Amino acid sequence: MILIIDDDSAVRASLGFLLRHAGFETRTVSGPQEALDVVRGIAPQLIVMDMNFSIGTSGEEGLRLLRQVKIFRPETPVILITAWGTISLAVEGMRAGAFDFVTKPWNNTALLNSIRTALELNRQGEHGKRTDFRFDGIIGRSGALTEALDTVARIAPTNASVLVTGESGTGKELIAEAIHANSPRAAEPFVKVNLGGLSQSLFESEMFGHKKGAFTDAWADRTGRFEMADRGTVFLDEIGDLELSCQVKLLRVLQDQTFEALGDSRPRKVDVRVVSATNRNLREKIADRTFREDLFYRINLITIHLPPLRERPEDVPLLARHFAARQAAANRLPAPDFTPAALAYLQSLPWPGNIRELKNLVERTLLVSGKTLLDKADLTLQNRTPEAVAPPENSSRLNDLEKQSILQAMEKHGGNISHVASTLGISRAALYRRLDKYGIRI
Repeated sequence: MILIIDDDSAVRASLGFLLRHAGFETRTVSGPQEALDVVRGIAPQLIVMDMNFSIGTSGEEGLRLLRQVKIFRPETPVILITAWGTISLAVEGMRAGAFDFVTKPWNNTALLNSIRTALELNRQGEHGKRTDFRFDGIIGRSGALTEALDTVARIAPTNASVLVTGESGTGKELIAEAIHANSPRAAEPFVKVNLGGLSQSLFESEMFGHKKGAFTDAWADRTGRFEMADRGTVFLDEIGDLELSCQVKLLRVLQDQTFEALGDSRPRKVDVRVVSATNRNLREKIADRTFREDLFYRINLITIHLPPLRERPEDVPLLARHFAARQAAANRLPAPDFTPAALAYLQSLPWPGNIRELKNLVERTLLVSGKTLLDKADLTLQNRTPEAVAPPENSSRLNDLEKQSILQAMEKHGGNISHVASTLGISRAALYRRLDKYGIRI
């Protein structure tokens, strides 16, 4: 049973009709005291409640009721109804334990999605999780990683918004892909957006699209990322770097899943699940007033933290062997391995670049050494500035392998010089020199 708490009879009737039509049993009450009498006697599956019950209280009565409900029924999810003018009040409610908040006038689809997500998460908690999940490309057996994957397994079947945190190079995108791949949306698009690389002037066009003639150089209609991700998942990477003015626009879309393309006054609806990622401390950014607290609560219904590689040394040998085997297969080389001294050396490193740095070092060492058994000396030789490493005797073979690696990276990243250089573990300047050396055109 879903309990609806609102002093407006029209709102109670509207919500009751919506939820009953969606297949839910409902009960409605008009005030705090009646609501407390109900939750003392029975445990609702979920509560939908307004924040304002009387004129002039500014929502304090609603907050007080929420805290009292959480005393009697801490496990029951509560969805708050508020107005845009009192979003700060909804944030207070999230701090007090509310599951989500919707704004008036609410979007029926968004509200039903929030209700179903809350109920599904509760069901997962009560009955455990599935065991047939796919975690392609995620390598490791450390306790911290296992805990993160357990969370992925529990929340993937739901529509819950997820925030993935961790240092650069820890595999946040892989976690986002795993959430999508194990969700009911797996057959639909998975759309990635690097918000850190979007300027304020490009944000709306990139995210929401534009109509032909909406601005100078808008020669044709463009579909935005949210529309591309309709019925699927949108991955908002580096959300901690998004400018404040853009955060407001993003919040409105996440609130009711509607938007307007630039140059078009027609609202468009989408059904997307949002997974975000950042290597920033968002709570510090909230304190510095560079990140909106209401947006923070909208994107992090569930938080998954990925530990840095230095905190999971037991995973280093598994990852090293995985990257070496994959690189060898791509270059038709014999399957390689590592000496115990080599593995111990890799486990001793601090890895400021995390998994990405380990991958670059292993692949570079394999290509340059040409060996099938990599020793510590091979790794230490390559764990220097690439330009300082002397070429091996068989430079012709190295040149062929290096050129092939560059071509593969160029194809994978669509010619993006920064991404290619990062993948190869060299500077942009060094990459340009190699492109010129091998006659590779961008």
